Amino acid sequence: MSKPAFKISKKQLIVCVFLCIAILSIVIAILYPWWYNKRQMQQYQLKHTEFVEKYAAEYGVDKALLYAVIRTESSFNANAVSSAGARGLTQITPDTFSWLQTKTGEKLELEMLFDPETSIKYGAFFLSMLLKEFGETETALAAYHAGRTKVNSWLKDREISPDGKTIPVIPIQQTSHYVNKVMSAYQKYKEIYDF
Repeated sequence: MSKPAFKISKKQLIVCVFLCIAILSIVIAILYPWWYNKRQMQQYQLKHTEFVEKYAAEYGVDKALLYAVIRTESSFNANAVSSAGARGLTQITPDTFSWLQTKTGEKLELEMLFDPETSIKYGAFFLSMLLKEFGETETALAAYHAGRTKVNSWLKDREISPDGKTIPVIPIQQTSHYVNKVMSAYQKYKEIYDF
């Protein structure tokens, strides 16, 4: 005698499909934020944390901003060299490095910019000087990228800077893109790591 075939009613099938969808939705709701956060942490890494923490605190720079500058400037490549000759994690040019050393009293070889600690120290120091000088984060970042002289000339031009403190539309597209990129990364670091 053969066993009767298992039969499921249409109502049972609908309930089963509904339950599967509900369980899958719950699993996705639980795992997606974890996956998304993990992915964000991979894109917005924390590297050289001991140096970032140390010099951000020493020079009074928001560590999220320092991470954002490093990510934008070099993607955490300590050996990065730009077409303008900027070097290291924070992409400091030889002239800027020499000028900054007149403030610190150090006499370091240019190759020291490839040392993560030195690059982060001087990047944080330079950022702190620019933030004090210009008072606005975006303006300081524009100076980090385009140079203090150029930004000061923009601030004196009322067509570019109506208030003499901010630059609503940065005249150089590359600098404007740079500032937007750093500010976006800055917000992401604050959001992801709750700085």
